Amino acid sequence: MVQAFERTEPTLKRLYERALPAKRTGHLYGAFPYPTKISPEAIALFIAAHTKPGDTVFDGFAGSGTTGLAALLCENPTSELRSEAERLGLDVQWGARNAVLYELGALGSFVGQTLTNPPDPKTFRQAAEALLREAVVEDGWMYEAIDPEGKSGAIRHVIWSDLIACPSCCRTVALWDSCVSLGPARIASKFTCPSCGHEGSFDGVRRLTEEVADEITGTLTAQRVRRLARVYGVTGKKRWSRPPLKSDMQLLEKIAAQPLPDGVPSVEIPWGDLYRNGYHQGITHLHHFYTRRNLTVFARLWQRASKYQGSLRDALRFWLLSYNASHATIMTRVVAKTDQKDLVVTSAQPGVLYVSGLPVEKNLFAGLRRKLTTIANAFAVIHGRKGMVEVHQGSSCHVSLPDGSIDYVFTDPPFGGNIPYAEINFLNEAWLSRYTDRTDEIIVSSSQEKSIEDYQSLLTAALSEVNRILKPKGRATLVFHSASADVWNALQSAYTNAGLGIECAGILDKTQGSFKQVTTTGAVRGDPVLLLSKVEAKQDDRPKDSVWAVAEQLQQASLSLDPSEQTAQRLYSRLISHFLTNHQKVPLDADDFYRWYNAQSGVKVTDCAGL
Repeated sequence: MVQAFERTEPTLKRLYERALPAKRTGHLYGAFPYPTKISPEAIALFIAAHTKPGDTVFDGFAGSGTTGLAALLCENPTSELRSEAERLGLDVQWGARNAVLYELGALGSFVGQTLTNPPDPKTFRQAAEALLREAVVEDGWMYEAIDPEGKSGAIRHVIWSDLIACPSCCRTVALWDSCVSLGPARIASKFTCPSCGHEGSFDGVRRLTEEVADEITGTLTAQRVRRLARVYGVTGKKRWSRPPLKSDMQLLEKIAAQPLPDGVPSVEIPWGDLYRNGYHQGITHLHHFYTRRNLTVFARLWQRASKYQGSLRDALRFWLLSYNASHATIMTRVVAKTDQKDLVVTSAQPGVLYVSGLPVEKNLFAGLRRKLTTIANAFAVIHGRKGMVEVHQGSSCHVSLPDGSIDYVFTDPPFGGNIPYAEINFLNEAWLSRYTDRTDEIIVSSSQEKSIEDYQSLLTAALSEVNRILKPKGRATLVFHSASADVWNALQSAYTNAGLGIECAGILDKTQGSFKQVTTTGAVRGDPVLLLSKVEAKQDDRPKDSVWAVAEQLQQASLSLDPSEQTAQRLYSRLISHFLTNHQKVPLDADDFYRWYNAQSGVKVTDCAGL
């Protein structure tokens, strides 16, 4: 099982031969939610090990700009970053690096530009606090609530419930009443009618809809019927919860009588691979992802931010959008956790556009106040650094850089059809009035009629540009994740056809997986990291290795290593690395490997659900 470390310097060999931890914490990581991003501190180790001060780094799939942040961190690394480099035995020269980032997406390029070139953090914070004070004075009444003792308090969040029709007695039932219990908190997986006691699957229960005059579109729209299920609030420092009161209904009626602010986007959602008939029923336009209250509050906040100019306006919009899709919409949800008396509120699920039958409406002012500190601190980390980061919204298939102008590439390409970024990011792009041109989106997508062959062709074009702009001895580090052998083989063909060869492979050990990595059957935890160079790959003349023989050797070798190396997910990543570094096709999907692993280990297949 030879991995091609022969061509790799000892210091780089140490970087790739062991799993490198990539934490999902810190101000920079938490400033803006973006699918599949990597911590900038982990990327900084790769940049520092492959470059010297003054060098220029390129990322053609820049996402939210973490490669640019990583290049800036190299100028004055934290003690933790220095210690990690020393622990890995890396011989690095710290100092400012420059970066050029290309990102097809309108949202990603906006986020990357704002975060890598932030305004003065004190000026930003003062403006944001002033904006928030004004908003609370004028619109804070929308979150007023009476506590259980009859005192005036404020809403923290409320839970709404779909209304459904019992298939037995035909009575209207709130989803909340049919499946939720508190103390301890539980959300049942089956429907139980509180009126007649009928039990059954939710698949056989009809969700109620009604024709609503849509103020934005000017048409009648069939919308799901929802009602308040529970109100959570705070009075002073005391938190409380209770069922809805008449005063809550009166407040909602008052909000409904308010005209919607000018500037609410009247935009039809360009649904694609993420559309589901069930929970997306009636959601045809952007505003359908909001309650009336939060749509009004967010639109007025957006108006206030728009009064500012330049980088300060962008920073304020960045702040608002950082909370928008994940927390301001009806994609926010509740979960029942073991030994908890009440339900736990969480954000929208990343990588999907899921709308629960029990959506949560949060207090935007409270949430944005909390988020403000994280973003101001993130700006403070980056502001004033000497490195230059250029962010271009454009296709990585057509890069406007001279031949041989880049010292090093670190990139994280799209993983086949895993995440349709343009579709997910539309909710934020609509507020910016900037949209992603999906022509060159490198994806496997039935809605875009892009096959695995189309994906490979576009990826080949992008990696050919990497080859062109790299200096003769330049290298590229590529992080990739897929549970599909076809996608891995498309990647291998793409970099080979682009004139790049693999030197060695390692593992990026994300300490907390993305939603799809955690919940999708066959997901891969621990993303393989490939080191590519202009040394053209040679086809191995030996007979193709037996996949099961390699798997058995890997499993045996793992027994003397860290327990994380013994997991099915990590072993599959090592299996991928073996075949790629030996210039052989990946022979099987993750699902097939996990079935073999389970059989070897005597584990039931159901025990690996969510791997």
